[in-house]
Amino acid sequence: MRRSQKRSCRKSERLYNRDMPVTQAASTDANKTDALPLQTPALSPPASPRPRLKPLATLWPHLKRYRGRTCAALVALVAAALATLVVPIAVRRMIDLGFDAGHAGYIDNYFGMMIVVVAVLAGASAARYYLVMTLGERIVADLRSQVFAHLLTLDGGFYDQAKSGELISRLTADTTQIKSAVGASASVALRNMVLFIGATAMMVVTSPWLSATLLIAIPVIVAVLIGAGRGVRKRSRSAQDMLAQASAYAAEAIGAVRSLQANTAERAADARFSGEVEHAFSAASDAIRARSWLTGVGIFLVFASVVGILWAGATAVLAGTMTAGTLGQFVLYAVLAASGLGQLGEVWGEISQAAGATERIAELLADRPRVAAPANPLPLPEPPRGAVRFDNVGFAYPGRPDLPALNGVSFEVSPGERIAIVGPSGAGKSTLFQLLLRFYDPLSGAVMVDGVDIAKADPTAVRTRLSLVPQEVAIFAASIRENIRLGHPDASDAEVEEAGRLARADEFVARLPEGWETPVGERGVTLSGGQRQRIAIARAILRRAPVLLLDEATSALDAESETLVQQALDRSMQGRTTLVIAHRLATVLSADRILVIDGGRIVEEGTHASLVARGGLYARLAALQFGEGNGG
Repeated sequence: MRRSQKRSCRKSERLYNRDMPVTQAASTDANKTDALPLQTPALSPPASPRPRLKPLATLWPHLKRYRGRTCAALVALVAAALATLVVPIAVRRMIDLGFDAGHAGYIDNYFGMMIVVVAVLAGASAARYYLVMTLGERIVADLRSQVFAHLLTLDGGFYDQAKSGELISRLTADTTQIKSAVGASASVALRNMVLFIGATAMMVVTSPWLSATLLIAIPVIVAVLIGAGRGVRKRSRSAQDMLAQASAYAAEAIGAVRSLQANTAERAADARFSGEVEHAFSAASDAIRARSWLTGVGIFLVFASVVGILWAGATAVLAGTMTAGTLGQFVLYAVLAASGLGQLGEVWGEISQAAGATERIAELLADRPRVAAPANPLPLPEPPRGAVRFDNVGFAYPGRPDLPALNGVSFEVSPGERIAIVGPSGAGKSTLFQLLLRFYDPLSGAVMVDGVDIAKADPTAVRTRLSLVPQEVAIFAASIRENIRLGHPDASDAEVEEAGRLARADEFVARLPEGWETPVGERGVTLSGGQRQRIAIARAILRRAPVLLLDEATSALDAESETLVQQALDRSMQGRTTLVIAHRLATVLSADRILVIDGGRIVEEGTHASLVARGGLYARLAALQFGEGNGG
């Protein structure tokens, strides 16, 4: 048996390697603007390909990882099936011999053996259930980890289009559907398949002519089950897509619940979500209706065939061409075969649903990041110097390929130099940071860090040399200490608190009931904008990277806090290359150089005094903020 199982495993692996589908990730519409989510366009469910179960083959590597547990479950399954198949033989011998006065002594032996068979059946069934269910839980846990890890590798272009709610749906609802199939449904399907095959073989042994009559109906039944199963899978895929659409909107609306309340848009949001839920319900109802039809038709066809065979067998017993025990044995095997086939019809729908869920996850895993480490990444020089250079860089966001964000941008920043980047909104300032962090690769030109083209380097190695303080701070539902530690996960508590003090976060932390251990709620909802900003600055200080990127780092602070934080930033800038994006020009007066960007191009460069004297764009911005004249 072990050699057979190993051959089966090797054969399945070859089939997997041969037939493994390579799919493209489904592209979904997205609305990444700050507008109310009421305006987000609805997702259109992608066209479902020809229904098939091939996507389930993508689960084979996970099964192979737990080969021992899988084989033990198969052994328990076969043992339970064999014990079940022994029962009709004992029944036949009891009917034909046990009720005969000359063989009355056999009846005790038969019932004793039946107890043994039942004990084997119970033990094997319990072992099968435990092994298969824990295997399903283990595989789905691994699959969720794999999907989440993969999501963390995808580039900015993917997240410009993807909806977080739909991704969460794939990570949770779809994997739960797979768990049901890999666990209970797969177990039931395999058990009933073994019972069906074994019972059919024993039917042939018991009465070939009755078996031939019954087996004529089996191809018809199987064809009906397969054809209907395809319809179930198609409808299940549609239902899962609709549910993901509703989840995407719910995540978007909950994330912006205060904006909804502020605009008294609760009723409109509720109506929108209710509509999405109704669409999901309708799609699910279609899938359930198809599955119900499949179950009913399958059961009718199977048991109608059994009734017909029972009638034919009863006629043979009356004619004396068959014993009552033989008929009883045949009927029990027919019932086992019919029951196995009928339950296969039921679980076929569940397995079809799991195939749809697996296909969606396979599409997600097939999506490869456009920004990735090359096969042989160039190493960055050690020790790091903090030199930055943009060489004739051109770039357009993937979602707006016809609208260049940068056009021929060139500049160089020496180690330890402080550079300010100013310009009107939408000029391309933040895009410079996006490219420097290698969230995207430029369409032309090169971005260099310490003399290395970062497109030829490992993105992780590049990002370890950069500390970012963004304008929109990401705060997690954890303690203040853990949010600061994000900048350096291995930092000690003392180092975290020192970074917090340098960022002047200790000023508000001291007033909190649990100090550094105070939970801040989802997205830092319990903190003010200035407090969130100081946590972000503490992260950057803790990171100790040679290049510091400040994107409106003090924009959310009041005048007093801004002065304190600016002092902390000044200390943290010592020995670091610093690039500062600012709309408030007062924060960039001490920069070594100021780059003025407009329309994706650098239009001016110099110090504050020289740029004001030049009378260009910077001078006009300075006149608006400081009241200085155009001509200096």
